[in-house]
Amino acid sequence: MRIFTASVIIAALSLGTPAFVQAQGAAPSQSEAQKPPAQSSTVIRSIQVVDIKDLQPAVRSKVDDVVAQTSEEDLQSLRKSIDATPEAASALKAKGLSSLQVVAINIADGVLTLITKTA
Repeated sequence: MRIFTASVIIAALSLGTPAFVQAQGAAPSQSEAQKPPAQSSTVIRSIQVVDIKDLQPAVRSKVDDVVAQTSEEDLQSLRKSIDATPEAASALKAKGLSSLQVVAINIADGVLTLITKTA
């Protein structure tokens, strides 16, 4: 599976230090520009679904901040990309969710994490 090339929000949470990037969108602030945007050649080996309330409080706060600054158009683009990727849509469906609950994604070490918000 290849990663989405549409505008998406990427929550890069590697090594416990959160960094957030808007791919192909507005330039992130200096504190958010710690990791380059995903390239379309990125290979995803597995997909996991995590509810935002299950994240550590500091990480959850960062994700909430990025989501608050994300346009509805960017979220719609992200969700369309997820729906167009059978593996991602299937991972959500297995948890009883859909792309409508996805607020961000995380890509690290070949793992795509779909961060959801259900309430």
